[in-house]
Amino acid sequence: MNQQMDACVALSTCANAEDARRIARALVEERLAACVNQVPGLLSTYQWQGKLCEESEVLLIIKTRRALVPAIAVRFRQLHPYQTPELVALPIEAGAESYLNWLLANTK
Repeated sequence: MNQQMDACVALSTCANAEDARRIARALVEERLAACVNQVPGLLSTYQWQGKLCEESEVLLIIKTRRALVPAIAVRFRQLHPYQTPELVALPIEAGAESYLNWLLANTK
């Protein structure tokens, strides 16, 4: 598999900056992600248990390998306070070779 096909971006959300930072640090320290961006100021609108909800959240943008997404899902069950944490992975269709090399070198 070439670098571009192996690299992906996974998205998730957290209720607050403290949870986002804790999860981001764990994923990077454990080399499940090369980088996790924490983007505050997100407003999420969704249905939950029959109610329409609008909540402030922090978006996590997780740069990783496709093969590591299942391990990230396991860590989310251990680390994430949400009952049903979001984890959506998208392939990287294009990227600078030097960046993709760095991403793959910094994940296990």
